[in-house]
Amino acid sequence: MQNDAGVHTLPITVEYGDREITVTPTAVETDRGLALLDVGPQGAVGGLETHLRSLGYELTDVWLVILTHHDADHAGGLAALLERVDAIVATHRDESAYVSGEEDPIKGDGDRYPPAHVDIELADEIRFPTLAGPMEVVATPGHSPGHVSLYFPDGSLLVAGDALVADGAEPLAGPKPHFTPDMDRAVESLGTLAQLEIEHTVCYHGGYADHGTERIREIRDQLEE
Repeated sequence: MQNDAGVHTLPITVEYGDREITVTPTAVETDRGLALLDVGPQGAVGGLETHLRSLGYELTDVWLVILTHHDADHAGGLAALLERVDAIVATHRDESAYVSGEEDPIKGDGDRYPPAHVDIELADEIRFPTLAGPMEVVATPGHSPGHVSLYFPDGSLLVAGDALVADGAEPLAGPKPHFTPDMDRAVESLGTLAQLEIEHTVCYHGGYADHGTERIREIRDQLEE
């Protein structure tokens, strides 16, 4: 997806563990350069650089990195990225210690990714100015303690992180239970998202889905049954 408002999906396929996975970081244009929403696992930086060049940007145009949460497939490549760019790193206060190395990742096996410093600890409803209009932090815990999604009200667009997925049989589905330690909170977070005016959704796993509020309500209702 590339929309006229300056939000660009960056799907990349990388080796992760013993398999290949495709993940979807997102770049958002701002007056200062690019905000990058999630980085990808270790080894992702080359793919990000290729995508950004195809859009007319360089990796060094990234001035802000927002992590939706600390899982290795989202944050594992952060330290390598920071070797190349001078970027501010932001994540929710309940994710910060995992990213910085003070705590081991919740779903890790002890062989953690290289830690990185966190500059800004996010909270619900913080807004960042972008060329797509305000980008609002929406707390969506459950998949991880401080998981956040990013909402663009001007474009009715949600960048969902792992609060939703689009890589299965359904065009848009709820978080995967196997990777979601607190499904009750995750379902509550879907209720939060269902209150927003969403027409388009970008999932980290599966990319762009032409579905929004109505489908999110359906998913929430199904999971509450």
